[in-house]
Parts: sequence; structure tokens; C-alpha cells
Amino acid sequence: MPELPEVETTRLGITPWVLQKKIIDVKIRESRLRWPIPQNIKDKLLNREIFSVKRRAKYLLLETNNGSAIIHLGMSGSLRIIKNSEPAGKHDHFDIVFSDGLALRFRDPRRFGSFLWSKNPLSHSLLNKLGPEPLESMFTGTYLWEKARKRKVTIKQFIMNAQIVVGVGNIYASESLYMAGINPRRQAGRISKIRMEELVISIKKILKQAINAGGTTLRDFHTSDGGDGYFKTKLSVYDRKCRPCLSCAAPISMVVIGQRSTFYCKNCQT
Repeated sequence: MPELPEVETTRLGITPWVLQKKIIDVKIRESRLRWPIPQNIKDKLLNREIFSVKRRAKYLLLETNNGSAIIHLGMSGSLRIIKNSEPAGKHDHFDIVFSDGLALRFRDPRRFGSFLWSKNPLSHSLLNKLGPEPLESMFTGTYLWEKARKRKVTIKQFIMNAQIVVGVGNIYASESLYMAGINPRRQAGRISKIRMEELVISIKKILKQAINAGGTTLRDFHTSDGGDGYFKTKLSVYDRKCRPCLSCAAPISMVVIGQRSTFYCKNCQT
């Protein structure tokens, strides 16, 4: 599913095309997404201008002076800027149409995405219990170390917990732990403060690299202009089972942690 860098790439891609644009229509073709699209969302958006496009975790917030649309891409969703006249495909579930003849189109074959509305989005039940953003200053090694005290959960599951820190999905957790040299199976509460600081530095570095590279290409993700992201060419361990470690040449191992495939080097990660 799209992870934080993919969502941030989407935000950056669509912002120039939707900012300060007047919404003249909202075409809903399929309201049965992960949660039903609110029946009044068209009334909330009609004749409003989008003054900001923000991201909180993996949620995109289209802010107007009346509240915000909350969009989640789910497992297979994508947003594209298209001409309003472009015919809709089978999985194109809604369009936000602007006065300049363009539209923001949401496509989601699996329908796990969402399109919701909130007057105060950060107070919404989906957002109000989330941890800090990984690229913000409050996410530090000290913070992570203090949160991990007495926790027996694996460090990989710990950093993938959105109440601890948002947006560190499966791919980027594996990559960050490899960069920091930490075994993903280690208990979070048994990792020193110094190593937590190294892990936070690695998380920030990996996510920034992914955002700069346009996100990670997965089967269901495309950037807003229809092109693929290309960070996958830089992955060090993810999906490289049995291939040589880039540092020591030992074969990369794979283990299932929390029902997710986890890739690591037994020699380099302790």
C-alpha cells in the first residue's frame, strides 16, 4: 500500500493544480469505499476554494474555509489531475472538478481508500491519537527511547505503530533498521538510547531519500502525473531475500514479524 513518501509525493504533485481553485462539482460514482462517502460532502465542497493541501500521517487534507476533505489512498488508491472531459474508468470513484476545466480524480481498484469530511480534521477520530510525524523535530531518539521503556514488542513493530510515530511502513521500517544496524526482532525496550538516536536518524534519512526519489514503486502506486516512483531501485534489504548484503555479502534473511515480511542481514544487524 502507499506509504508516507508515496502520500507526500502525491501531495506535492497535486498541490500546484488544486491550490486556490474553485470547486464547481463533485462527481461521486461509487460511495462504498472503506467508509461510505458522506452524502453531504458535495454540499460542503461546492463553490469553495482549496487554500491548502496538507498531510497528516497517510491522510491528505484538502483545506477550505469551511472545513477539510480527508482522503486516504488505502491499499491501491491514487490521485491524478485530469481534464474534466476525460472518461471515467471502472475504478474511478470520484472527481473533484475545478472551474478551470481540470479535475482531481480518485482511482481505487480495491476500494479501501476513503473520502471524508471534518470541520476540524486534526480532531477527527482517525487522526487525533496519532503519534508525531517522523520528519518533525519532536521525533527524536530520546522520545523513541522513552516510549520504548519496558516494551517487549519487537522494534520493527514498535516503529510501525502509528501511535508511536506515523508513516513508518513495512518497507521503510526494514530499510531504516538495516541502516541503523539493528536487528528487527530485538525487543524495543532493550535498545539503548544511543542506538535509538541512530535509528531516528536513519528513519529520517530513508524517508527523505524516498520522498526526493518520488516514492517506492509498488504494483498499485503511481505518482500524480501517472509516472512511477523509483525509490525501489535504492532498497538495500527489502524484497532481497537470499541476495547478498550490500555491506558484507551475506545472504539477506527474511522473517515474518507481525504478519509482515521483514528483511534483514544477520551479520550487520544486531
